[in-house]
Amino acid sequence: MRLLFLGDLVGRTGRQAAIEILPSLVEKHRLDFVIVNGENAAAGFGITEEILQDVLDAGADVVTTGNHVWDQRDTLVYIERQERLLRPVNFPSGAPGRGANLFTARNGAQVLVMNAMGRVFMDSLDDPFTAVDMVLESSPLGRVADAIVIDMHAEATSEKQAMAHFADGRASLVVGTHTHVPTADHQILPGGTAYMSDAGMCGDYDSVLGMEKDEPVSRFLRKIPSGRFTPAKGTATVCGVAVEIDDATGLALDIAPLRIGGHLSQALPPSWTQG
Repeated sequence: MRLLFLGDLVGRTGRQAAIEILPSLVEKHRLDFVIVNGENAAAGFGITEEILQDVLDAGADVVTTGNHVWDQRDTLVYIERQERLLRPVNFPSGAPGRGANLFTARNGAQVLVMNAMGRVFMDSLDDPFTAVDMVLESSPLGRVADAIVIDMHAEATSEKQAMAHFADGRASLVVGTHTHVPTADHQILPGGTAYMSDAGMCGDYDSVLGMEKDEPVSRFLRKIPSGRFTPAKGTATVCGVAVEIDDATGLALDIAPLRIGGHLSQALPPSWTQG
């Protein structure tokens, strides 16, 4: 199975870049399954149902979120009818929507996608490790799911790495989101789980984490807000990670970063160009 995960869509620039390139990526590189983190898609804060549908129509199979999931208040309502939009699985009981779901890939495989949120330097939700463990125990790799992907939306790399080792051998991919900067630690762990601390963002990297530079810089200098954070409007880099998954075991065979367009160095998974 050939899977693509795209990092956080940031504002119009980021989401449009992803929406424009996804159809050709799916077709040209025969992608079986695509996951996109969309929690910053609506002007940097949350995702509307219209934007969600645009991302799904472009080729995404699932859209994950994180700490900004409820920033667009309508999400509290429409998430109940949108099974392909996930919120963190470790929200307290009674939160609308779902944190994990089973989906059918283009090759017919059953893919379990889970969204979890860290607690270090973030709003404290329920324990993500306990929540993830419950889902992995109830839907084990190789029996219920042919592949399992965990989007670990967290600030601390240590917490992301800990989750990866916690799930090693039980998931196909654990990938970090939230910090918007692609990391260089993509690897396959000893148990066969692919891992990358952060997939990066789909957005303008001539910015501060996708936002226009003046306001963030001013807040560091003056410690006083002088305006709103607004997404940068320059050329976006589409960032993510591609994983080749063994159809027999559900474990990773290969992992490589993806970076297309914008200011960053370009990277296309070698396995895609090798056929």
